[in-house]
Amino acid sequence: MDMKTQHSALMQISAKPDITFTSGSGSYLYDAAGNAWLDFVQGWAVNTLGHCPEAVAQAICTQSRRLINPSPAFYNDQAIQLANRLTHLSGMDQVFFANSGAEANEGAIKLARKWGQLHRKGAWKIITFHNGFHGRTLATMSATGKPAFEPLFNPKVPGFTKVPFGDLEAVEAAIDEHTVAVMLEPIQGEAGVIPASHEFLQGLRRLTQEHGLLLMLDEVQTGIGRTGSLFCYQQHQIEPDVVTLGKGLGAGVPIAALMAKAHACCFEYGDQGGTFNGNPLVCAAALAVLEAVTSAGFLSQVQALSQHLSQGLEHLSTRFNLGKVRGAGLLLALDTGAIDAQALVKQALDAGLLLNAPRPHTLRFMPALNVSVPEIDKMLAILSPLFEQAAAQHS
Repeated sequence: MDMKTQHSALMQISAKPDITFTSGSGSYLYDAAGNAWLDFVQGWAVNTLGHCPEAVAQAICTQSRRLINPSPAFYNDQAIQLANRLTHLSGMDQVFFANSGAEANEGAIKLARKWGQLHRKGAWKIITFHNGFHGRTLATMSATGKPAFEPLFNPKVPGFTKVPFGDLEAVEAAIDEHTVAVMLEPIQGEAGVIPASHEFLQGLRRLTQEHGLLLMLDEVQTGIGRTGSLFCYQQHQIEPDVVTLGKGLGAGVPIAALMAKAHACCFEYGDQGGTFNGNPLVCAAALAVLEAVTSAGFLSQVQALSQHLSQGLEHLSTRFNLGKVRGAGLLLALDTGAIDAQALVKQALDAGLLLNAPRPHTLRFMPALNVSVPEIDKMLAILSPLFEQAAAQHS
């Protein structure tokens, strides 16, 4: 059976290289022949502890022999433990577990609209931002400010007012009697790793409080230690009303969370649910992730690794006349200047390195949070001659 025939049963939703991965360990992925790729994508910032971390594998194995899914109609011990752990760590009051970041964001949109019915005379509009990204359900695509989504699957879900990211005056001008919330990523990942400034996030918190609106932070990509603190908002000394998590929470296992302050928790029986939500198998995995990420010295090590990676990328930028390094923790991007980032991704793949280009001239780096210094150095060593070749061709 040739490669195209093997893949024909899968719906083709994106272009993929003709590689089939069969195993992974730490920072490496392997195919059936044992060829290895150094992975600085890690499932799009999903694999918090790298591929197949022992702690998570053991938690899944142990839990699979105890209880997998009693149904969401009943409590289970793992979901209770995880909810209590997350609320303690985040300062939120209640948690709803979901299966993906998009589903958590969909829940946040529903929660805001329900809250608006109860507390703001039926207000239902949510202010979101140009180039923001919140998922691929119909509502979250409608909330997303990605230009490529605009012509897709119309008519979209109404009620999302999009304004320029970082423009506090534009946010204030967009507020009207129908506005119920402001929703944003503290760092816009798909836009090319664009951080919101400290002043902007502080200003949003003040503005939403003054107008009686909910501030909802999409930390699907930035949460669970990715930016060097457990939650990105902690670096900005604010407390949002609603926070969503996904990706890194399960370190590869599909689990997400919608967390909210008590005053924003207004779902009634039947408003929200999901067959697999909060099942003990995925909750056990997430508990193992939190145990690792909150262990002594883990986050300070993420910060040290971030500094090492940033310095390496800045050296490449200086050497090859590239643009800025952006981001925080181990969610970083390099502006490739005039060099085609997507072409670099393909060349890196051939050289045994997995990278991501969210924009035509941006490389994004999302390694495991426990990546090693030698692995960072190896990545930079692979990337350097590719930039050298690209720079020579461009000149």
